[in-house]
Amino acid sequence: MPSSLYIGLMSGTSLDGVDAVLAHINNKGTKVRAHLHHPFSATVRRQLERLCSPGHNEIYELGIAETQLTECYAAIVEALLAEAKISASQVAAIGCHGQTLRHHPELGFSLQANNPGALAARTGITVISDFRRADIALGGEGAPLVPRFHLHQFASKNHNKAVLNLGGIANISLLTENSLSLGFDTGPANTLLDAWCYQHTEKYYDNNGDWAASGNLLPTLLEKMLSDPYFALSPPKSTGREYFNLTWLESFLQGNELPADVQHTLAHLTLQSVLKAIPKHNVEELIICGGGAYNNFLINLFKEALAPDTRVSTSAEYGLPPEQVEAAAFAWLAWAHINKVSGNSPQVTGASKELVLGGLYYG
Repeated sequence: MPSSLYIGLMSGTSLDGVDAVLAHINNKGTKVRAHLHHPFSATVRRQLERLCSPGHNEIYELGIAETQLTECYAAIVEALLAEAKISASQVAAIGCHGQTLRHHPELGFSLQANNPGALAARTGITVISDFRRADIALGGEGAPLVPRFHLHQFASKNHNKAVLNLGGIANISLLTENSLSLGFDTGPANTLLDAWCYQHTEKYYDNNGDWAASGNLLPTLLEKMLSDPYFALSPPKSTGREYFNLTWLESFLQGNELPADVQHTLAHLTLQSVLKAIPKHNVEELIICGGGAYNNFLINLFKEALAPDTRVSTSAEYGLPPEQVEAAAFAWLAWAHINKVSGNSPQVTGASKELVLGGLYYG
């Protein structure tokens, strides 16, 4: 019998490090057995940040970054196996997305730094990777990749839900009972909050959203940011830090704003861009996951803004802590590839048909 154990690896647009899960997966659901997080070193983080925008000698720098990432991925897989007390031979496959550097589906490509062949050789485990390319070839956005997993994990009969991932970029999946009605990137979340926080406090993130809570709303700034054409686009749509970054933010600033007020307003930007996605749908529950689920200030904004009868929860209430959801999604995508289950949804990405996602690299 094939193994039902899969490893999922995720290093997202927040560039904070690698999350890894070991999960038991079948048709009924995904249950995480072990989870680890390894932060990126300052060197790796800077390298990846540089590659997210045009620079000198990019092809060479990409090669170096992929080698560094392979080391990070292999190290966390080894540690995860030790944590779970199992051998590599007991794992069916690793789902490894790589690190997204440039996402331009309108130009026909999305680039992830990754070396899945080297990772398979290092770990001795089959690796499934390159999840976006086939969807883009069929006219899709290649993103977001998690809505089918959200359907698999959180849908329930007679209950309409929205699953909101607050990662570097926020994405939402709208679940109408047991079907996936829509999913797309709503706009920036942690990528701007973290970058602005680091620039002014030298802390990589705003713990609990306390710094944002200390500031005041700048209505004119919020209005200007929300006027960006991306927010008015109809789905399918997707984006990344190559679009929403400090350069984008600074184009709206006068230069005399208090930094805490800007941080406060950025939280409202995330809130308002998500709220635009919800009114047309009868959402009874908003399930929040990703690192932003621990931003108490932002979560309270959602609770205050949504209708009183809309329940706000986190994925932890469904047995999956918020920081594990994306890595679990890539474990599921590896499972879907091995079991020939479609990983994309045309109503989400805009691709012309459903298809099995990813390429296979034998360990």
